[in-house]
Amino acid sequence: MIWQRTPPAAETSGSWTGRIGCLLAVAMAFVVLVALIFIPVIGDQAGRLGALMSSGVVCSPNADAEQPGTSEYAMDSIPENYLELYREAGEDRGIPWNILAGIGQVESHHGRWDGPGITEGHNDWGAAGPMQFGSLDGSAAGNSWGGEPIQDVEDRPDQGYGVDGNGDGIVNVYDPADAIPAAADYLISHGIEDDVRQAIFGYNHAWWYVDDVLEWAERYSDGDFDTTDSIRTAVVCQLDEEGAPIGRAPDELTQAVVGWALDQRGKPYIWGGTGPDGYDCSGLTMKAYESIGVTVPRVSQDQWNFGPKIPMGEEQPGDLVFFDVTRAGEPPGPGHMGMVVGDGLMVEAWCTNCGPIAVREYDDPNRADIVGFTRPLEHPEVKAQLEAQA
Repeated sequence: MIWQRTPPAAETSGSWTGRIGCLLAVAMAFVVLVALIFIPVIGDQAGRLGALMSSGVVCSPNADAEQPGTSEYAMDSIPENYLELYREAGEDRGIPWNILAGIGQVESHHGRWDGPGITEGHNDWGAAGPMQFGSLDGSAAGNSWGGEPIQDVEDRPDQGYGVDGNGDGIVNVYDPADAIPAAADYLISHGIEDDVRQAIFGYNHAWWYVDDVLEWAERYSDGDFDTTDSIRTAVVCQLDEEGAPIGRAPDELTQAVVGWALDQRGKPYIWGGTGPDGYDCSGLTMKAYESIGVTVPRVSQDQWNFGPKIPMGEEQPGDLVFFDVTRAGEPPGPGHMGMVVGDGLMVEAWCTNCGPIAVREYDDPNRADIVGFTRPLEHPEVKAQLEAQA
């Protein structure tokens, strides 16, 4: 069922229980995401990176989506007209068709369920049609369709996602030719090019729903498919939007720290994790510095206090960025962090539901406010440790 508004993306919180980690979340959500989207990256990361980079993958989203093939199961189980509409809408809108098919299956069994609101009327929440758009003013689902469930094109209001997909002059929520491309538009407007899971979550506010949709999408796909979301892209990207290499540090020592952190991309967020299989936010940064023989505090609050502080605008690769995320019962200080890699980007272990370790923007209005930056390599204790190694 489509909801009119998408809730804010889940924020992270600092680890403290047992003085380890960042936000504890549900691990299964990550497992589904990795199995469905990131397998091409993690299986043979070095080789895959080269192949992806040769095809022009960069850190920016909105690359052309690759349409997956159609599995035999999909051809046997999806009605022929629906399958054609899913593929047409996916190709036209630039999102994988099988995700649309997954939504169609979970919402209405591709229009074949007998429940209320599929072919006429509304269900108990005000949703209607095979893709279950909210289409009733004042209902729980709202009216994300816009206007009446069935209306002439000229009567369609400015608000809403209803479209005349087949050019018959009617915007009909019960017609899959209209409802399926409208669902694609809804996913695009809710950021499928930036975060697939969050966009699907906007359709029906439940993570089990997201998992179900993606599981069906996997069954319908013949082979791997590329969602082109920024989470996936940021796992494999090596170039920024200008085509220059990311993570260019000012000296060899800092470059080693940044390079180590970037090499962990694609591994899962694990609450309390310090590797090698996965990390939490502060575990990642601690181990990055440990890779050059430097000891920094374990948790984000202590890493913030460790300093030294760097004014915003003067940060550089290798510095740490901290976010205003706190929880009751924790010590004062920011509870989430990442490592700056340049060009407004950081590498971070965010949270279980947020995907794997990846490169993301840190000055993002959808994220918690930035508390500040630190540069551990300028700390006197760190300098002493490095001098002792010389």
